[in-house]
Amino acid sequence: MGQGNVYLPILFLGLLAFGFAAFSVAISSVTGPKRYNRAKVEAYECGIQPTPQPVGGGRFPVKYYLTAMLFIVFDIEIVFLYPWAVSFDALGLFGLVEMIIFITTVLAAYAFVWRRGGLEWD
Repeated sequence: MGQGNVYLPILFLGLLAFGFAAFSVAISSVTGPKRYNRAKVEAYECGIQPTPQPVGGGRFPVKYYLTAMLFIVFDIEIVFLYPWAVSFDALGLFGLVEMIIFITTVLAAYAFVWRRGGLEWD
């Protein structure tokens, strides 16, 4: 396989995923039920009645942003485990020690956030 064809399977998989997503959205709008009522057009907030927002949009509590940032940070850190798992044999003992240090750092951050109450949803 030449250098130009290395990314062809990845491109094909991306196009296939995009095609499936577009097809799913299009077919659901065509075949889905169209029975609208007052409850269906209202915003759904986990069973809580939505409160009216001020014209300027209002302020969200900082807790929402902190939760989102924690999710992104820990999600990105977990993504680093996949390449390591794929090349585990090639990295040998060095890769194992580095991953232990990395996971220890992640767990220390997790314990810090947990102790500070960052995972509590009040």
